[in-house]
Amino acid sequence: MDFGLVLQTDPPASAVVELMRRAERNGFGYGWTFDSAVLWQEPFVIYSQILARTERLIVGPMVTNPGTRTWEVTASTFATLNEMYGNRTVCGIGRGDSALRVAGRKPNTLARLEDAIGAIRDLAEGREAVVDGSPVRIPWIEDSRLPVWMAAYGPKALALAGRKADGFILQLADPFLTEWMVKAVRSAAAGAGRDPDAVTICVAAPAYVGDDLDHAREQCRWFGGMVGNHVADLVGRYGEHSGAVPESLTAYIKERQGYDYAHHGRAGNPDTAFVPDEIVDRFCLLGPAEAHIEKLERLRELGVGQFAVYAMHDAKERTLDAYGEQVIPALTG
Repeated sequence: MDFGLVLQTDPPASAVVELMRRAERNGFGYGWTFDSAVLWQEPFVIYSQILARTERLIVGPMVTNPGTRTWEVTASTFATLNEMYGNRTVCGIGRGDSALRVAGRKPNTLARLEDAIGAIRDLAEGREAVVDGSPVRIPWIEDSRLPVWMAAYGPKALALAGRKADGFILQLADPFLTEWMVKAVRSAAAGAGRDPDAVTICVAAPAYVGDDLDHAREQCRWFGGMVGNHVADLVGRYGEHSGAVPESLTAYIKERQGYDYAHHGRAGNPDTAFVPDEIVDRFCLLGPAEAHIEKLERLRELGVGQFAVYAMHDAKERTLDAYGEQVIPALTG
């Protein structure tokens, strides 16, 4: 199992770079960041600094989208980083949530996302692609490689990830839901004539190492609110009892009153009072290192190839060090 660190690009950027360096020293192989130009600093500028000050860390957004940058710009940016530092980038992508909504725009359609996945990957690897109806090729690109991993929850999005993406990003760590969604992705991959096992499965969720569970829950409750924001879209699209997605994912949002992106992804988010302890425990990894190892072993058995730690809480350094000393060695042999 690989491990990644996920951060928001809050200023100062130097602090993000230093935490990524610490993660690499502790055995993490991936460095991810949020990508929302209004809420945080520009991640691709920071990736250049992370790559320059690490040796093997692979970096990318969790997640970008097809709407805030044109596809050739996205591809050229990744390819430039690859040319400068070797092929050490990955493109996490989705329909777009905070990046678009805080700017007054709607998330992209799945059809547009599907076109973007292929076009960005082709362009970043030097091949021609169709962008807005016109053929485009970036002539200077040589030997660049860009895996594209897609974030998804709903049935149509899971099917698209299985058909088109190199990896699937699931933003929660509940074993039951993980098993259900991994099966959906792999079934779609097989139906498209792909090797289902070739699709990398990445689970991303807050991890908080410590003995005070009540405090850990309060530090990570924001995550249930963030996931609930996506789940509300699914309920609106498919209905509350449609069977399209498990009710163990959707039932908890009944008391949800709305969402203010000013608190997006932050401990103490006032819009997450509706999130019960049970959801925090299911979706996150909390408690001593041994509890993290036990849950990660279950996820690994379900085919999860990477666990990405959301570290938006007050125990970043302690959690990174505990993973380096205990958790990662236990899961990597």
